[in-house]
Order: sequence, then structure tokens, then C-alpha cells
Amino acid sequence: MSIFDEVGERVDRLELGFNALGVDKFGVSKRHLKIFLGALATLSRFYFRVQAHGIENVPKRGRAMLIGNHSGGVAFDGGMVLASMLLDMEPPRLAHAMVEKFLNATPIASQWTARTGQFVGLPEHAIQLLEDDRLLMVFPEGARGTAKLYKERFSLVDFGTGFMRLALQTKTPIVPFGFIGGGDALPTFHNSKALGKLVGAPYVPFTPWLLPVPIPAKLSVHYGEPLRFEGTGNEEDSVIIGHVEKVKEAVRALIEKGRGGA
Repeated sequence: MSIFDEVGERVDRLELGFNALGVDKFGVSKRHLKIFLGALATLSRFYFRVQAHGIENVPKRGRAMLIGNHSGGVAFDGGMVLASMLLDMEPPRLAHAMVEKFLNATPIASQWTARTGQFVGLPEHAIQLLEDDRLLMVFPEGARGTAKLYKERFSLVDFGTGFMRLALQTKTPIVPFGFIGGGDALPTFHNSKALGKLVGAPYVPFTPWLLPVPIPAKLSVHYGEPLRFEGTGNEEDSVIIGHVEKVKEAVRALIEKGRGGA
């Protein structure tokens, strides 16, 4: 069975309530998923040879948030997590990423992100998905995370707090994860905001070979035990920040575990 046949079979088993046309209530298309996830799965299995650890910590069904670290100049780490959810989960799951707004302004990218369930990171999108018991993937570092230089690849920048308020509001467990190797696959030594402005992106990363094309470095993702927090989402900032720091520390611990080869 080819990787695209395997992906097609697993997409057909996604529990998303597709209609007769292969489209779900959010406009996610089986046809688009098979192409998109087929490409990501090919990269994951044969180019990067991504290893997933702790996959049993991700709920098989029901709402959950995957919260992890960014690195590597461009967000291919998110793509590898999407592939992991499809290939490594049983039953397979589709993770919905909260993507940067600039993608929505790009005609082809906006169509494909929407058809594959990757939506602009607006609270209303996240709430709708979680209330439908979907799996949400969020990188709280945002574009600042992918902008890390090579020497900063294992560090964490400030986490946004919006994900925590959403988790509390929707009673959603948080599954932390540490992604290892992104900064090795795409070692960035400079980010050009001027070039980024020209192409409608936050920045354009420069590597030793100039182009932001990743090399086949060893990649791994380490999923931690779910974290659950009590509240309504309307707590004082100090309370929310305290919860966020606990998630950040869990991600940091998973990064260190991954670096140690555990």
C-alpha cells in the first residue's frame, strides 16, 4: 500500500460527519485532505522520518488542545503534528490548526487551509471547533516562535494567553507537546521583515543555503499527559498567566526530554 493509499484509507475513517459529497459542517473536504495530508505524510515518513512519543496521551475522541513549541523558520512543525495525528492515532484524528492571518489573504493558501480544516486563529473559530469536540492545535508563541534563530531553537518565547481562556471557557483538556529538530532542519541566522512585507508574511528566514527549504534532519514530537484547569475563562489576568506558565513548563520539560533522546 502506498503512502497516499494509506492516507486515503485513514481520511475515510475520520469521525467528522462528512456528507455524501465528502464535506463536513465546517467545509472540510475529504478530497483536499487526501492530497494535503498525503503530502505531509510523505514528508513525515520518508523525508524527516518523524518519531512520535506519548501518542497515547492524546484523547482518541472528544475536544482537546494540542499546545506546543514553534521552531524552524516556517511552520512545517505544525504540518508534522497534523501528519502524526492522522498516521499515529487510532482511530485517526484531524487536528485543526489556528493559522496566521496572512494565509487568509493569499488566494490559493486561503482555499486550501479552509478545505483542510486549518482556520485563522480567531476565538470564534476555536470555540465552534471545540464545542463540536474537535482537536485543536495551537502554538502560543505565534510567529515569534518560528522566528527563533538557530542558537535559540530550544528556547521558548512568551506564550499568548488566549488559548487558556478558551480552554477554560470550553472545559477543554490541554495536551502539551515538545517538537524537536525544527531548528536543525531549517537553521535560521537572519529574518528579513522587509522581504516578508513584500510577500505578505511576517518575515522571510535566511539559512546558510539562503532559501528557507528544510533539510532532512531528525525530527520528533513528544506528547505529554493532558492538563486540566478549572475556571470560566473570565479570571483575572494573574490567574490566567499562572495557568499558562504551567503549560509552558510542561512544554519545556518535554523539549528537554526530547533533547535527551528519551
